[in-house]
Amino acid sequence: MQRKDLHHKQSLVSYLRFGDGPLTALCFHGYGEQASHFAFLEQGAGNQYTFIAVDLPLHGQTQWHEGLIFTPAQAMDMVEQILQQEGLALNNITLMGYSMGGRVALSLYEYKPQVFRKMVLLAPDGLKMNGWYWLATQTWIGNRFFRFTMKHPSWFFGLLKILAKLKLVNTSIFKFVNFYIGNAEVRTQLYQRWTTFRKLKPDLKNIRKQIKAQTTPVELLYGKFDRIILPAVGEKFRNGIEDYCRISIIRSGHLLLHENHLPEILPRLLP
Repeated sequence: MQRKDLHHKQSLVSYLRFGDGPLTALCFHGYGEQASHFAFLEQGAGNQYTFIAVDLPLHGQTQWHEGLIFTPAQAMDMVEQILQQEGLALNNITLMGYSMGGRVALSLYEYKPQVFRKMVLLAPDGLKMNGWYWLATQTWIGNRFFRFTMKHPSWFFGLLKILAKLKLVNTSIFKFVNFYIGNAEVRTQLYQRWTTFRKLKPDLKNIRKQIKAQTTPVELLYGKFDRIILPAVGEKFRNGIEDYCRISIIRSGHLLLHENHLPEILPRLLP
């Protein structure tokens, strides 16, 4: 496994290369994670794939200096530069994304679908726009209020506890949100990351159209006990592209990108 760097405009993008197979897989991790979370795939598919796993902006060892913005065009430009640097062709690529990384993968596919042979998405974000996320990132007043709340979160803590007691927020969501706003540094990261990724808004109607036009196989993998991203969202996305899109549900929570699930992931990844 090799840790590499790409000088991208004013930034230094960090990524991992591992495996030595003839196929190329581009991998994008979830929120707060990093490229190394994909490393376990080498033991099962390293002879069939060359993996490029990227530390996304404001994550891992990537040093992002392009401001709080990351667009599909920037993402594709970054990917093309990495592949060129590695001597890998920009075609016949498998896109793999977990959680937030699923939204990155979907955005890349929509931007240039003809270069991707397959998508493997694990509990992917991007198939549904969460109302709170939309308010916090897609509206000016919502973003200002989001920034204020991350600096002064006490009122939100109180509201969250009330909603949890009234059972208007499930326990998993409560713990998830409470973790991410319980620490000042983590709150700052949350604001910066959510704001930076706000332009990655996959157009699902267009993506389904391209999946049919390009006959792109799509594998969706969900956890049966996941309360963050539900399988029902994938079922809705699959409507109209049933011939190309397969959904699998395994005994897991949201943490699908883990070596324990290698036996379930490999059949979706391998040709």
